[in-house]
Amino acid sequence: MWMLKRAEPVLVAFAIVSIATVVLCLLKHGPGSVQHPVFFYLLPVTFVAILYGNWPAVLGVVVATACADYFLYEPLYSMDIVTWEEFGDLSCFALLALLGVKCASEIFRPRKVPPKSRYGA
Repeated sequence: MWMLKRAEPVLVAFAIVSIATVVLCLLKHGPGSVQHPVFFYLLPVTFVAILYGNWPAVLGVVVATACADYFLYEPLYSMDIVTWEEFGDLSCFALLALLGVKCASEIFRPRKVPPKSRYGA
């Protein structure tokens, strides 16, 4: 049971990125094409950062970048980066997502209340 509790943040990060990938694949290959689809991962990754902190969200950023390259950018089902635009999209996403993860985890981190002084000051 304790292993499941420790694995929960990682499993949730993988699940959220997987769901976002499926939705983006459907949008990408549907009637209307989505431009720069990797940036749609920002909200799910930030959500993971708010719920579980830095490390599961950083793992989500890495997995989202790999999924976007493999499933959403040409050539499909390959990790090749063929254009500078794709390289720019993926690297800007990774940088922006990592900054968002850090900011979200700092903003939503529980505050530590300093102990009260016994002398009343």
